[in-house]
Amino acid sequence: MITFLHGKLVEALPTQVIIDVQGVGYEALIPLSSFDKLPPPGSDIKLLTQLVIREDAHTLYGFMLAAERDLFRLLINTVSGIGPKIALNILSGISVTAFRGAVAAGDVKSLSQISGVGKKTAERIVVELRDKVGAAGAWEAASAKHALSPDDQKINDAVLALMALGFKQVDAHESVRSAQAMLGANATVENLVRACLKKGT
Repeated sequence: MITFLHGKLVEALPTQVIIDVQGVGYEALIPLSSFDKLPPPGSDIKLLTQLVIREDAHTLYGFMLAAERDLFRLLINTVSGIGPKIALNILSGISVTAFRGAVAAGDVKSLSQISGVGKKTAERIVVELRDKVGAAGAWEAASAKHALSPDDQKINDAVLALMALGFKQVDAHESVRSAQAMLGANATVENLVRACLKKGT
């Protein structure tokens, strides 16, 4: 499987890019969220990819962020009735953070306003992904409403990591704050998470 392309950006359109990798041109379809993050044509680029194989075509999809590709994979592999085209529409119409927040909150109205996503599809997304997004999605969406300092961002990342491991939001936050007080301001996210897990065992 092609995991990423690393080469020169030859052409960039809102829906697709062409990347020259050692003399071979690769075309990849992209969401608008990735288009906004592209460097100027002629620049070196690393594009994360997902190859989708169908009977009539092998199509490469590209993403500038791992979170975008992860959501794309989750949508096409988990939600019935959603293929690559609708998944790209979703990524083009809403940020990953806002999407996770909407799913966690059961906000069918916001999801149904995305091009290609009607009310029934939005309801199916909420039902089939809510457990996978969970409280971490709501916490992530809430924290994104205001700019975080580097220190707060580190705490936020550690809290999200713990919540993904099954911690409740309040417990995760208290545990991270306690770990930072013990380890000091220079502690990395990994240090904080390890200290919290060690304390919890």
